[in-house]
Amino acid sequence: MVTGLVLVRLMAGKEKGALARLKEVKGVSHVTAVFGRWDLVLDIETEDVATLSNVVVRDIRAIPGVLSTESLVTTSI
Repeated sequence: MVTGLVLVRLMAGKEKGALARLKEVKGVSHVTAVFGRWDLVLDIETEDVATLSNVVVRDIRAIPGVLSTESLVTTSI
């Protein structure tokens, strides 16, 4: 199991629609709204890094209203 955080910047005026679609993405376990350079932090759980990458590129970035993302793969310490 691989977990990660995906920082998401949204387009003004498209937040509600994008948020609803992001919550439905398979692998997204939690969504947190934040203030600052990013608008949302998504917690993601997938089987491996390749799948996490595919979810971000194919599913998250394809949602209308998502301007940009930054992915952080997490590890236990």
